[in-house]
Amino acid sequence: MKYFLSQLLVAGCLLLVIESSVAQPLNQKKEFTHQDTLRGSVGKGRDWWDVLKYDLQVTPDYNTKSIKGKISIRFKAIGNGEKMQIDLQQPMNIDSLFINASNGEVIKPVNESLAKDLKLKYASINRIGNAYFLDYPKEYNKNSIDSITIFFSGKPREAVNPPWDGGWIWKKDKNGNPWMSVACQGLGASVWYPCKDHQSDEPDLGASLTITVPDSLSAIGNGRLKNKISNNNGTTTWAWEVKDPINNYNIIPYIGKYATWSDTFDGEKGTLDCSYWVLDYNLEKAKAQFGRDVHPMLKAFEYWFGPYPFYEDGYKLVESPHLGMEHQSATAYGNQYKNGYLGMDLSHTGWGLKWDFIIVHESGHEWFGNNITTKDLADMWVHEGFTAYSETLFTQYYYGTEAGNDYVIGTRKEIDNDKPVIGKYGVNQEGSGDMYYKGSNMLHTIRHVINDDTLFREILRGLNKTFYHQTVTSKQVEDYFSKMAKKDLSKIFDQYLRTTKIPVLEYKVKGDRISYRWANCIAGFNMPVMLADSGKTWLYPTTKWKSVTGTKDFLVNQMKVDRNFFVQVKKLE
Repeated sequence: MKYFLSQLLVAGCLLLVIESSVAQPLNQKKEFTHQDTLRGSVGKGRDWWDVLKYDLQVTPDYNTKSIKGKISIRFKAIGNGEKMQIDLQQPMNIDSLFINASNGEVIKPVNESLAKDLKLKYASINRIGNAYFLDYPKEYNKNSIDSITIFFSGKPREAVNPPWDGGWIWKKDKNGNPWMSVACQGLGASVWYPCKDHQSDEPDLGASLTITVPDSLSAIGNGRLKNKISNNNGTTTWAWEVKDPINNYNIIPYIGKYATWSDTFDGEKGTLDCSYWVLDYNLEKAKAQFGRDVHPMLKAFEYWFGPYPFYEDGYKLVESPHLGMEHQSATAYGNQYKNGYLGMDLSHTGWGLKWDFIIVHESGHEWFGNNITTKDLADMWVHEGFTAYSETLFTQYYYGTEAGNDYVIGTRKEIDNDKPVIGKYGVNQEGSGDMYYKGSNMLHTIRHVINDDTLFREILRGLNKTFYHQTVTSKQVEDYFSKMAKKDLSKIFDQYLRTTKIPVLEYKVKGDRISYRWANCIAGFNMPVMLADSGKTWLYPTTKWKSVTGTKDFLVNQMKVDRNFFVQVKKLE
C-alpha cells in the first residue's frame, strides 16, 4: 500500500498536504541496473528451487537500531540447480550459514563474515551487492527437499517516512516507550532478513516469526501465537506462526506496549478468530472504532469476494507507528481512530467519511494482494486496483448503489495519467500510482460493460477461489474476466492499464443523424457504452465512424454517456 498524501511534521504536529492526486510508488526509476534485474527477475539462482517454509527469529536492539537473527529456509528443488541466490540488502550481513543435507546432517558451518568471497571445503558463497550466491557441493536433483540456516545481523535501513519510505521503524509512543515495526512493500523483505525476495515464490507451508524483546514490551507477529516464554534475563520471546502461504514483505514484527482483546466473526467458513493489539492508552477508543467497522467490513467483503482467505491464521489488527499496511493476518493500523483517510475523504463526496479507510482498504488486501498475489511488481494494479474498488463495494453494500457510484466516480480526481498502470517487468518496478483509482474506475467501467451485477460478483468470488493462495500475472486475471463474462475485454484492459489515454467518444450531429467513433485509443478498441438517456441506449463504437438516426430523447441528450463509464465525450462541429 502506497497512499495519496505526503506528510510533514511541523512543531510536533502532523500537517497533511496533497501534493498530487496519488502518491508515487516506492520504486520509480528511469534506468535499471544489474541489481534491479537480480532483485526483480527469476534467474539461475532462483529458478530451480521453491520455498516451502520460513522460520525466522529476530532480536532488535532499540538503542543501537540494530537487529540480529536467524532464519531457516526449507525448500524443494523444482529443477536441477547448484547455485542459490539469497537476498539481503546492505548494510545487513550474513554472519554464518549452515547447509543442511536431506538427512539433517550439518555439512559445513561458516563462522566468519560472508561479506567477501569465502573459499570453503564443501561450498563457497560470494556477495554481489544485495544478493549472495551460494555454490552447493553437488547439484540438487528435482523434487529433493533440503534446508539452509542463516545467521544475520546489522543495522537495517531505517524508514524515514513509513510506509512510503521502507525499512525498520524505531519510534516511541507518547509515554516514551519503544515502538518498533517494519514496512517494506516494494523495497523488499530482504531489507532486514535473508530470503528469496521475489513475489512469485511464497512459502507454501507458511512461516514462523519468533521475536525476543524486553519484558515490558509485547511482540506481535502474523498468524497465531504459538508460545510466549520468559527468558529470566529481562526479555521475553514471542513465537507466532502462519499456516498459509504469505508474501515476504508481509512477515512483520510489531513491538510496543500493547493491550489486547479478541472476538469472533460468524463467517462463510465458520468461526473466524479476530484479535486486536493497540497501544495501552488507546484501548477504549480502539474498541469503539474497531468494534464498529471490522465485522461489517468482513461481512461486506465475504459477500463480494468470498470467504476470508486465512481462517487458519485468524484476522488481526495491530496499531502501528505508521499509517497502515496489508500485513497478512496482522494488518497494520495507524489511522488515529478517525473516519476517512486521517479524517479526509479521498472521494470528495462525503461517503468516505462514513467509515475508517485503513480498516476497509488494508483488510481488502487480504483478498487482493495476500490471497491473490502478483508474480511481478509490475502487475501491482491487481493488488491496488481491486482493493481500491473494495472501498466502493463496501460503500455500496451499506449505503446503496448510487452511493457506491458516487464514491468511485469521485476518486477520478485522484488520477494523474502520468504513466501506464503496468510497470516494467523483471526489474522490481511498479507502474503509475494510478493503479489505485484508475484501476478501480476501470473495474467499475468493466462492471457496467458486463451489465450484470450477479455475474460481476461471481467473477470476483471466482477469482479468489480459482487463484486461492496463488501468485498470478495480470494476464491471467484479465483472461479470467473475459472467460467468465463471455466478452472479449482485452482491449479495455490494454487501454486503461497499458496506455495513459482515456478513451474519447467523438460524435457529430447532422439533421437527425448522429455519427460517432472512439478516438484517443488503441487500435481495435471497441468498448460498448450506455448513454444517459431515458431509454438507456447502448452504443457499440469502434475506431471507425458509425451512424444512427436519433430519437427525440437521443438528440436532446446529445450523446451523454452514463457516468459510470470512465470515458470522455467530445462533440465535433
